[in-house]
Amino acid sequence: MTATGEAAGMGVRGAPTGPWWWARRRSLVLDVCLSLVSVLECVGEGARFADEAALPVLLGVLVGVLAGSVMLVRRRWPVAAVLVSIAVTPAQMGFLLGVVGLYTLAAWDVPRRIIAVLAGMSVLGTLVVVFVRFDRDMAQDGYTPGAWLIVAISVLVALGLAGPPVLLGMYVGARRRLVESLRERADGLERELSLLADRAEERAEWARSEERTRIAREMHDVVAHRVSLMVVHAAALQAVAVKDPEKASRNAALVGDMGRQALTELREMLGVLRRTPEGQVAEKPSAAEPVRLAAAVAAASGGPGEGAVEAPAGAAPGVTLVTAEGGEGPGLADLEDLVGQSRAAGMVVELLAEGEERPYAASVEQTAYRVVQEALTNVHKHASGAKTWVRLARREAEVALQVENGPSDGGADVRLPSGGNGLVGMRERVSALGGVFVSGPTDAGGFRVSAVIPGASS
Repeated sequence: MTATGEAAGMGVRGAPTGPWWWARRRSLVLDVCLSLVSVLECVGEGARFADEAALPVLLGVLVGVLAGSVMLVRRRWPVAAVLVSIAVTPAQMGFLLGVVGLYTLAAWDVPRRIIAVLAGMSVLGTLVVVFVRFDRDMAQDGYTPGAWLIVAISVLVALGLAGPPVLLGMYVGARRRLVESLRERADGLERELSLLADRAEERAEWARSEERTRIAREMHDVVAHRVSLMVVHAAALQAVAVKDPEKASRNAALVGDMGRQALTELREMLGVLRRTPEGQVAEKPSAAEPVRLAAAVAAASGGPGEGAVEAPAGAAPGVTLVTAEGGEGPGLADLEDLVGQSRAAGMVVELLAEGEERPYAASVEQTAYRVVQEALTNVHKHASGAKTWVRLARREAEVALQVENGPSDGGADVRLPSGGNGLVGMRERVSALGGVFVSGPTDAGGFRVSAVIPGASS
């Protein structure tokens, strides 16, 4: 009896489980039972009314059957059920039909004014019938009560028959609508949670992809430049090993020094990757491991190079380690050393700096350093022997860089492989800080890389 109107034809989650307009089979059984009781009541009252009105009893029975059968459609057409009950009120039949019809109407999704009008008509009809019947019965018994008593009793009976069904129906209807609203909200929340889970997975995948790209870019910047210089020096070492042993020794020392610097930067990067969110190192390597790594490089290169420091106590003889500077990576102050390494490898390179020295954010300085580093590496790879100019402009709110090389002079090809990621990595680094990156060939046959990195001096 709680599912009425359009919602009555739907079961749980909107799926109908009963025939026609019944939501469930038990609703059908209930309405059939109520209809049988209503038919019996209307038939009895109809026969009595026909007898009193000197009408054929069969007509009263037929009207009673028709009126009582309307109970079957009270869920589909509750307004019709109430109107039929009001219509047969003068015959003093349809008591059950009127009570159940008003309840169904109030629980149905209809405007409140329609409920109020039909309930008022039912109250008025019941009031008139009760008033006439009570007055006639009292007159037959020889008792004549006051008019106020008859009116009071009639009002109480009429309100007692119409008020409780209407109030109960309105309560049940409001409760049903609340449950449906909560169910729809739960379904909406479930869909939103599913969408959020999908978006979270997409963001996690995007973050993993970005992190892989960042790690690949860092590894490329750290390894490519050092190894490129090592290959250049090794080629020079091979060329002068017999003719100039002293120069060959210097080249071997430079190769060893660069190898140690590459190992140091790789260890720093791996140390960052191995840190937990709390800042603790997941697995701390033994103190002898860096010494063994440096010792292997030193043994391969024939001794320590410039820029190295003595190894800790207990290290193998002749082993040196390169110290890390600050832990934030290289910056603009290290460009002179970077250019010097390329000069030592035989490149003719000039560093032109403008503007007074001022500190910038670590990310800005490191990005500028990596751009120059990768540009010089590309010159080693693709324009061996070409003259190169490195221009740096320190400004109040930005750092401007330009690395330009002339055409290659046809020097010895050191056969350095190219992965095609250098320019892409430089562009990604500069764009991540909101800067501008431009690269392309020059009219003179060389290549130019330009970058403007925003970042106010600190």
